[in-house]
Amino acid sequence: MDIPGPFRYSPLKEKRQDQSSYQEFEATELYCSTCGKAVPVIKSLLLVLPEGDKYEYRCRFCGTAVGNKIDRHGQYYSILKM
Repeated sequence: MDIPGPFRYSPLKEKRQDQSSYQEFEATELYCSTCGKAVPVIKSLLLVLPEGDKYEYRCRFCGTAVGNKIDRHGQYYSILKM
């Protein structure tokens, strides 16, 4: 059903707006190969790089590294940015 006039529904336009609001995700659980399941993670700053702050995610139970992330808007990134 197409609604005439300015009240026309456009799912593509709405989808683009939603994507811009989710630019950064914060992981709370990731899969740990040692534990064999999704586990809560601990995020810690690993490196301060010119392209952003690199964080590492570790399993809360066994300490295995399960992922990493470069945050280009982090608090330490502005130190190196010129």
